[in-house]
Amino acid sequence: MSAERNDGERLQKVLAAAGVASRRVSEQLIAEGRVRVNGVVVDELGSRIDPAVDEVEVDGTAIQLDTSRRYVMLNKPTGVVSSMSDDRGRRDLREFTADYEERLFNVGRLDAETSGLLVLTNDGELAHVLAHPSFGVEKTYLATVRGAVAPAVLRRLREGVELDDGPIAADRARLIGEPSRGRSIVELTLHSGRNRIVRRMMDAVGHPVLELVRRQFGPLHLGTLAMGATRDLSRVELGELLTLARAARPDQAAAVRPGADEPGADAPPADSSRPYSRKPRR
Repeated sequence: MSAERNDGERLQKVLAAAGVASRRVSEQLIAEGRVRVNGVVVDELGSRIDPAVDEVEVDGTAIQLDTSRRYVMLNKPTGVVSSMSDDRGRRDLREFTADYEERLFNVGRLDAETSGLLVLTNDGELAHVLAHPSFGVEKTYLATVRGAVAPAVLRRLREGVELDDGPIAADRARLIGEPSRGRSIVELTLHSGRNRIVRRMMDAVGHPVLELVRRQFGPLHLGTLAMGATRDLSRVELGELLTLARAARPDQAAAVRPGADEPGADAPPADSSRPYSRKPRR
């Protein structure tokens, strides 16, 4: 496909500016048909796009063209509330965002006594979409719980337990290692956004949580990031996260509200200057 517009910027220049590859390599990617603009393959080097509104993918992975956007992973310690301010004087996320030029906000939240992976960004649209429970981003937790967890308990977690606000089932549940000293470690993966859901599920099966860590959020893994440390997402991680976010329908994004997955979360206002919608295919 060739872009019909005469305005905008040359696609290979935009890709190079976004850090995808050098301009020469970007031209090769275009010529090989590996670049899509708004879902349509663009394979002519004279093609121009509007980086402010057009969505670009390379090899099926979304590319962020706006270099002012920042995406940071935090390994949140316990005792820190997922808020940019706390009226009760508790430790909050400002402690970890103060050194960044950008005004960062959290994507969803973890309760104060849960540690682990939290995404901080100034991309309001992405934060709203990924935090919304209807989007169902998978999250994986390691829960240290009281008691020896039997296979039947894991099966019950996968099949579903009844809570006050309705039934809930884990997408995956498995035991890590063997129970020791009256404790077990359970790995739970679920896409629910209900408040304190892991703790309530484990309470329901008779194994209260003693310690809870979120290890994964969508395609992102905590890895070896130290407690209380932050780092920018890699280009691969960012591409995977943006691809996930763009899979949401525009009407889903429009319905999102800050912190909808777990009450009390802070999130940035949607950036009205860059609406979350694809331009008509050319």
